[in-house]
Amino acid sequence: MTDDIDALLSADPATMTYEQARDGLTQVVHRLESGGAPLEQSLALWEQGERFAARCGEWLDNAEQRLAAAADDAADQQVAPAPADVPAAEEPPW
Repeated sequence: MTDDIDALLSADPATMTYEQARDGLTQVVHRLESGGAPLEQSLALWEQGERFAARCGEWLDNAEQRLAAAADDAADQQVAPAPADVPAAEEPPW
């Protein structure tokens, strides 16, 4: 178990994909919720969890910006429909 914790604590979230950081955060949460870790190790896990969460936040913020930019591009490319070249209807005979 110590090897798992050491690997978790030595991981560098800055180089991780969203999924890797999310999985690391999940492992930290499970480890902290299971209890039994000494205080110093629990604090180190908490701090690493914060780094994992921050990395996830960076990915999500970037994804949100990309989606907003794509939506803006799509809106800019939409052209208003041209008025139909249909003559006005005649007045009814009554």
